[in-house]
Amino acid sequence: MLIRAGRSSLMLAIPAAMLMVLINSGELLTSSKESEPNKNTECRYCVTPPRLLAEVNFAGEVVPLQDFEVRERLEREIIENTFRHAKTLLIMKKAGRFFPFIESLLKEEGLPDDFKYLCVIESDLSNVVSPAGAAGFWQFLKTTALESGLEVSDEVDERYHLEKATRAACKYLKEARRRLGSWTNAAAAYNMGMAGFENKQQEQKQTSYYDLYLNSETSRYVFRILALKYIMKYPSYFSFNVDEKELYPPVPVKKVQVDSAVNSWVDFALQQGISYKLLLEANPWIRKPYLRNVRRKSYTVFIPQPFDYMEAQKKISGILTP
Repeated sequence: MLIRAGRSSLMLAIPAAMLMVLINSGELLTSSKESEPNKNTECRYCVTPPRLLAEVNFAGEVVPLQDFEVRERLEREIIENTFRHAKTLLIMKKAGRFFPFIESLLKEEGLPDDFKYLCVIESDLSNVVSPAGAAGFWQFLKTTALESGLEVSDEVDERYHLEKATRAACKYLKEARRRLGSWTNAAAAYNMGMAGFENKQQEQKQTSYYDLYLNSETSRYVFRILALKYIMKYPSYFSFNVDEKELYPPVPVKKVQVDSAVNSWVDFALQQGISYKLLLEANPWIRKPYLRNVRRKSYTVFIPQPFDYMEAQKKISGILTP
């Protein structure tokens, strides 16, 4: 079909079907006016901001949501972590493997269960190393690790030892609560240090984390913990469709004591019926292919055992609350 532009010889060819669409939609080529999308059109991908729960607490300490600034800081972290789908889903799956062990240690050490979410935001439940050199699930710097009684050497780095690092973190947090007055303040101090937090309290004549003006990272820190806590406890409320039976199951291990030198961890692994790779997966604190162990220190080595993966998944419960 041809359409003439006045008496000009310019010709514009438009297929008949396309012309009918343009005419029916009121969007003829001569119109430059924007039209509002049809509100009745079915939403193909709806993005809805998650709503805050009526009451929020950390370690039993109430979060003052009546403070608009506190409320908006929490909303920011919940929105960011809700829509960071891949990362948040992977954390949920790894929680099936590591939360039961971390929870048992927190209980033994007398810490509130909520501190497992501090571990989550520190490392995503992975043995990572930060740009500043902090390492392991609990992200200890070398100096802090040594002060906390962890061994950090070329051959052994106990920042990667989940049990020892968790107990060291508990020790730090209990002291921080004693000095700073609350578990919330202790959590913030885990990020910026006890002395730094105390200085801010004295400078600003405030005692509560929520009333202090802090650096950007620490200002967000407790709210990130809270966001992951509620998203992971109530995934369906935040639109995550996660079946606990799909979480990674804990790996059963046998404990072997080593109190002498190990000439080759490769040979040691083979003698235990596993690969060197599996040995390091279960014992990431081993940093060299050998252990000189001059001081004859005793180390507990975890040996992964065969198990039925699918059956183990079926037994997972209580990690996420529907």
